[in-house]
Amino acid sequence: MKTGFIGLGAMGVGMSRNLHNAGLLTAVWNRTIEKSAAVQADIGVAIAETPAELAAACDIVVICVSADDDVLSVIDAILPVARPGLLVIDCSTVSSQTARTAAERLNTRGADFLDCPVTGGVEGARKGTLAIMCGGDAAVLERARPVLSAMGPTIAHMGPTGFGQAAKATNQILCAGAIQAAADAMAFAKAEGLPLDLVIETLGKGAGGSWYFVNRAPFMARESFPPGFRVRLHDKDLRICEDMAAARGVELPTVTMTRRDYATLMERGHGDEDISTLFRLRDALFQSSSR
Repeated sequence: MKTGFIGLGAMGVGMSRNLHNAGLLTAVWNRTIEKSAAVQADIGVAIAETPAELAAACDIVVICVSADDDVLSVIDAILPVARPGLLVIDCSTVSSQTARTAAERLNTRGADFLDCPVTGGVEGARKGTLAIMCGGDAAVLERARPVLSAMGPTIAHMGPTGFGQAAKATNQILCAGAIQAAADAMAFAKAEGLPLDLVIETLGKGAGGSWYFVNRAPFMARESFPPGFRVRLHDKDLRICEDMAAARGVELPTVTMTRRDYATLMERGHGDEDISTLFRLRDALFQSSSR
């Protein structure tokens, strides 16, 4: 099963390496050649000149790019070589409507499409432990399962095309609440003079623990926020959630608050830091109140 991978960002690098380790990866393509070259130097995979060249040489194409327009741009680039038997799996985080549009365009050429956004962070992408939410035809999903299994053990069929993205939007709302709570808690613990490493070790095993607390509170304790899930990308995802809820006449308070905080962080130059940088704002509240 010849598989190509498009999009070698923080998530895509680990995902493509795991496909290579499973003996599935044929070629990669990235908009900036430097990232493709780095992956080639690491695992020896071929670099395609264009998305169309990659798709022509593969049975399955996996996409993991940043935004809705990027996904549709890749789909349009693939269309001239799309054919019956070709399967495109999109692991990006985009709107449900974008997933449906991508599927419609590929279906006109007889090709198949699955929207399969993932969760589990850069760590999960690297370790091959991602959870994958799938939208599309169940039979097509079965054909994709060997490829998806190389990237993560949890593969859930959520429903027809677009339902994978709706499930991912749900996840991004949960992430917003979790990082807000972790930032509040760590700023409070710091202000109280608690030993932060011990707080993380202990509370991470309790009822209030979460993936974000266990994996991102250490960033807060060190006040160092290396790119993992970047602020600007989560803000983009939350805009999707906001738009989907607005279409039903609903506002999501957690999303609204988090996007407001992210706007402040991006204005201050922190848009490419991990979302745990939200701690900066909460810590500043305690510091200003003690002056």
